[in-house]
Parts: sequence; structure tokens; C-alpha cells
Amino acid sequence: MCQVIEFARAIRLSHTLFALPFALGTALLAEPPCPEWRALALLLACMATARTAAMGMNRIADAALDARNPRTADRAIPAGRLSRRAAIAMTLASGAAFIAAAWGFYLLRGNWWPGVLAPVFLAILFGYSWTKRFTVLAHWVLGLCLGLAPVGVWIALRGEITLVPVAIGAAVMLWTAGFDIFYAFQDIEVDRREGLHSVPARFGPKAARGAAVCCHVWTVALLIAAEREYNLVPGNVNLLVSLAVLFIIAAALVVQHLRARHATTEQIGAMFFPLNAFVSIMWLAGVTADVLFSRQIFMWL
Repeated sequence: MCQVIEFARAIRLSHTLFALPFALGTALLAEPPCPEWRALALLLACMATARTAAMGMNRIADAALDARNPRTADRAIPAGRLSRRAAIAMTLASGAAFIAAAWGFYLLRGNWWPGVLAPVFLAILFGYSWTKRFTVLAHWVLGLCLGLAPVGVWIALRGEITLVPVAIGAAVMLWTAGFDIFYAFQDIEVDRREGLHSVPARFGPKAARGAAVCCHVWTVALLIAAEREYNLVPGNVNLLVSLAVLFIIAAALVVQHLRARHATTEQIGAMFFPLNAFVSIMWLAGVTADVLFSRQIFMWL
């Protein structure tokens, strides 16, 4: 039981707030105003098990590197609180549970695409953990891992791919890459010493900030494109709500860049979670309002 608790701490369940709101928001768009409870339960099971497997593999792959990094040396595996064998067992079990949950959509709806694609998604999630050893594109591969969630949700619920989930997934990919570039500021010297590839370590802080700006500008542009595509019933109220939410998200990203410009590495780590969790939760709130207005709920406003 102690090993399970340590594993749960190691995978940082709180960071589910990055991808989960985008997945739930996409589910609302795919089947407004909300998917049936059994489909929603399967989606949550897929999200939880896939993320657990991905983070477990990341902790396993990085255990030796974490042990040599003062910032991460106290993580469960390098500190000896979690055995490598237990971590591997729980990671593989989570991966198997993800594939099983994905096949649940075949039993529920006759949709076999999630089950067929689940091993491909899992391979991408597992593969990310080694990318920083040979390419600066590791930030964008991490973004791809999170960006697959909206696409996977759409496939699971509708059995097809359209522009909406692709635009949302691309926005999530670039948003994640942008804030991961900032996160890598904490380990510039360690990455250089270990021969790891990150944008800040390879090109320096100034170029890294520029790359993050480009990522987040395109994030907002893609969210706008998705909004134009999924806006179910054009109308003044609907449009105003959507624009207000997108403006707030853009403002939060601007704040993140302004704060990162003068922040120490410790301050970057502290601001990383709340600002980006706010972005994803705000997007979910905006989509929820958009769908409700489109379904002629709250139209008395």
C-alpha cells in the first residue's frame, strides 16, 4: 500500500488539471449538452489510466537523471521511497487498463476505433520520456501527448475526425509546449551538463522566451478557429461569451510571459501550475457556457 501511495504522489495527480478540462470540454462539444454517463465514465477512466501510465513511465525513465538533479533528487524513485519494480508494474497495469477502457466504447457503442488506436496513443505517451535525450522538440512532443486527449475524446464519442478536435488538440499542443519551455528554465545548467535537449539550454533564455511567445500566440489563434467552427447557434450572447473567455485566456498567457521575464527559476516553478490550470479550467467554463447558450438554456440573460 505504501508503494501505491508513493506512486500516486510521484505522478502528481494535481497536474491532471492541464489536459482534463480540454478533454471534458471537447466531450461537451461532441455530444452537447453532455454525453451519457456511461460514455463519460469511460472517458474519465481512459484519461486517468493513460495519464497515470505516461507519468509513471516518465518517472521510471528519468530516475537516474532525477537523482543527479538537486531539484528532483527527492522524487520517489531516486530517493528510494518507491522501487523501480513497483513503478514498472503499476505503470504497465495502468497502460493495460487504458487499453481495456478504450475497448469499452466498442461494447457500449460498437465503436472500435478507440480500442485500435489506444496502443498507438500509449506508445506516443511512453515515447515522450526519452525525447529530450536527442531533440529540442521534446516540448512539442509533450504537447502532442496532451493534445491527443481532445482528439481521442472526439473519436470515442463520434467515431470520426473533424476540424474542431484537431484545432483544439493543436492549441493544447502549442500551449503545453510554451509553458514547458518556461518550466525548463529551472534546469538549464543541469540539462547542459547532462547533454539533454531543451530550448532554454540549447538556445538560451531570450530565444526560449521568443519560442514560447510564438507557441502561445498560435494557441489563441487555434482556439479562435475552433470557436468559429463549433459555434452551434450564432448569436450576440453566444459570441460575447466566447470572445470574453478567449480574451481572458489570452490575458492569462500574457501575464505568464510578463511574470516569467523577471522571475527567478524558483518563481517560475511556483507560477507554473496555477496560471496554466486557470487557462484550461477557463476554457472548459467557456465551452460549457457556449453549449448551454446554444441549447437555448439561460437565454433569458
